[in-house]
Amino acid sequence: MSVLFSDTHPKMEALQVRLLRDAPAWRKLEMLAQLNASARLLALAGLHQRYPQAGEQELRRRLAGLLLGEDMASKVYGELKDAS
Repeated sequence: MSVLFSDTHPKMEALQVRLLRDAPAWRKLEMLAQLNASARLLALAGLHQRYPQAGEQELRRRLAGLLLGEDMASKVYGELKDAS
């Protein structure tokens, strides 16, 4: 088996790969959902830092722009008002 991560001992890496392969589909989907939720929270925190005066609604709209692209976000949620 090739090494995926240079900072992880090969035996531990092999164990991680085996555990992931053996995990049921529902658990893999659960882990993916948790990763997505974490990524959204990090993106939202970054937007809050970048636009400290923005309200919750504006931040969510900006997040939609990041996740969907501005064209799609504008079609779905409307144009982003230049509040900040």
